[in-house]
Amino acid sequence: MLAYLNGEFLPLENAQLHVSDLAIQRGYGIFDFFRVNERVPLYLEDYLDRFYRSSAIMGLEGVIDRPALKEVVYQLIRRNGMQEAGMKLILTGGYSPDAYHPVKGNFLVSQHPLVLPTAAQVAEGISIITYPYRREIADVKTINYIMGVWLLKKMKEARAADVLYHRDGIVSEFPRCNFFLVTRQGTLVTPANHILHGITRMRVLEVAPSACPVEVRDVRLEEVYEAGEAFLTSTTKGVLPIVNIDNRPVGSGKPGPVTLALRDLLRQRERAELQKSHQVQNS
Repeated sequence: MLAYLNGEFLPLENAQLHVSDLAIQRGYGIFDFFRVNERVPLYLEDYLDRFYRSSAIMGLEGVIDRPALKEVVYQLIRRNGMQEAGMKLILTGGYSPDAYHPVKGNFLVSQHPLVLPTAAQVAEGISIITYPYRREIADVKTINYIMGVWLLKKMKEARAADVLYHRDGIVSEFPRCNFFLVTRQGTLVTPANHILHGITRMRVLEVAPSACPVEVRDVRLEEVYEAGEAFLTSTTKGVLPIVNIDNRPVGSGKPGPVTLALRDLLRQRERAELQKSHQVQNS
């Protein structure tokens, strides 16, 4: 497996950074992650838009320009030969002389096997817990996952697959996913604020109006407990049903019809995107 680090393609195990990097010293850096399907980087432009926006907000330098980055992505896909994979972009705070102020960052692109939901998780749904927390600079995909990692023990004890953040009674997101609920009246609702605006979330909001009414707004924790359906979205999980929240069943306790319909619509949208990309490559 090859990776790209600061202008050079090299074996993944050799893609190493010095301990003085601000990502190690202070946890300062950004990343993004997208899927490669049939050797096509799915929705690449959307992910690059978010990555460059994150780097600008965080004041990070060192990433190559967009055409060069796209060439790196396609070269890694060709050279690693993986039909299906995940690809990660990382931009760090750099080798800061005082271990505090960002300097020119280190830029890494790597490719990895995908970890997808199991068939049972999709068919039966998952259980989640909630926790009072809100990510700092939530609209940026930073490398700071300290709370999500710390909560893994609580999740394991509760036999939960994920944890939904909330503060002052308003829910926001999961450590790595976005949240949706379906009211008992059939309206799809997703939080509007204090979230990372996920690319899969965006796609669901694009296809959803053909299936149900949609609201993007603040969502109270009480509404979550009273929902008829719930699900999460992410690059690797797609639409994944939630059937239990804090030991309370969601609706019937089984994946709901709106959730499953949206999962199908999302997959149809992805298939159309892949076909379009193949046509462009073959033209």
